Amino acid sequence: MARELVAHNKPVFEHLHRRVYAAAIGLVVWYAVAAWLLFDRKDDIGLPLAMVSVLLLVAVLLPLALVWKRHPLPDQHHPHQLSFHDWSVGDFAVWGARLHGTHAAIDVLLPLAAVAFGLTALGIVFLICASLAP
Repeated sequence: MARELVAHNKPVFEHLHRRVYAAAIGLVVWYAVAAWLLFDRKDDIGLPLAMVSVLLLVAVLLPLALVWKRHPLPDQHHPHQLSFHDWSVGDFAVWGARLHGTHAAIDVLLPLAAVAFGLTALGIVFLICASLAP
């Protein structure tokens, strides 16, 4: 009974799964909402928060409007959608190399998650310090 420890003939994908894109957009929205909820305490901060929100909105809508409309993802034309599990166990092609699908998703989402969660933690500390100040 021979068992292979390394799976051969795994599918190689050139595009991220839709759920990775959705998670990235969710983290950007989390960042903007955390900034507005946790740091909007004075009248003079509204304009910088509005500018950051517009920048993040453009950063999300520009790829959505221009790139995805002209170059749809390959799995949009198939009646059966590729599940995230099937995508994550496959490989992801990156500059002539291959990454495991799960590692590719982590590499894409980790910076966005660090910024969103870090801003949330800073905002909570800011609120605690503001409530303790005389």
